[in-house]
Formats: sequence, structure tokens, C-alpha cells
Amino acid sequence: MMIKTEDAVRMAVKVLRRYGTRSPDRLAQEMGIIVMERPFVKQKGAYKVIERNRFIFIKEDLHPVMHDIVLLHEIGHDTLHRHEAVSTGGFQEFNIFDMGNRRMEYEANIFAAQISLPDDEILEYIYQGYDVGQIARAMDSDINLVALKVAELNRQGYSFREQEFRGDFLR
Repeated sequence: MMIKTEDAVRMAVKVLRRYGTRSPDRLAQEMGIIVMERPFVKQKGAYKVIERNRFIFIKEDLHPVMHDIVLLHEIGHDTLHRHEAVSTGGFQEFNIFDMGNRRMEYEANIFAAQISLPDDEILEYIYQGYDVGQIARAMDSDINLVALKVAELNRQGYSFREQEFRGDFLR
């Protein structure tokens, strides 16, 4: 099933309204997703559906900021791509910002950005003259996620300078 970027945003807004939290851990719990930490070496996370039970496996020693981003990314897969995950056996994430031509990875990142980076806060920082690095630090996020959020705001009608994201930022 093809999800459009605006559908990923719309679904994130729906999740926010339904559960009333931006906390990835609370969202997973409220949504009935089982989160299990694993001693992955390179892999950051994985999403699988096993006998109708939804699981997110996450690297146990991730920095708290990356933990939240990876968890939201995987919740995005649950919300947007559950059918595909069932048919393919799940998704593994080594570098969530290495999207290339992978539509589902981009959509899961847009979902994560929409949940974790409220429009009004991002806009306030932009209008105060912050760059993406400063916004990421101020919001305890990642420069790549902020760049994706700015691109999404542009798609919605704003005309900010496009920001580059780096797929190898957190290797």
C-alpha cells in the first residue's frame, strides 16, 4: 500500500490526538506494542509482527535521544506499514536516516518527526533565527530529523531554505 507523506503526517496527528502524549515509550505501551531491548551490535531497531503480537526490538545502549527517535520510527512502521511488515517478516534498522529510495523508511521518519517535533516549536525556533543544528540541540533531537521536518513544513506551504540531512550522521 502506497502511503503519501501527507498521510504519514495525518496518521501521526491522529496518534497524538488519540493517546495525548509525545513520549515514545508511553505511546508504545498505550498502543499495545511490546518493546524489548537487545544487545545489537550495529542494528538500532527492528519491527516485527509475530502471531498478531507487535514487537519493537531496540538496541539497549542507544543514547536517549536516539532511543526515542528509533522507537518513534518503529512506531511509525507499526502505524503505517504493518501489513507490509507482516508480509515481509518485519523491518530492521541499521541507520534510520539512510533512506535512499526506500519510501517506507522516509515515511517512518516523517512520522517520527511529526510526533517528536511540534510545528509551533519548530516555527518559533526558525523565526528566532536558529539553524537546524541549534534547533536539534534545543529540542533534544537529531539534525536529520529536524531537516526532514523543515522539508515537510515546506511541503505544507512554508518556504524555508531546504536543509540537507546526512544519512551517515550517527554511524
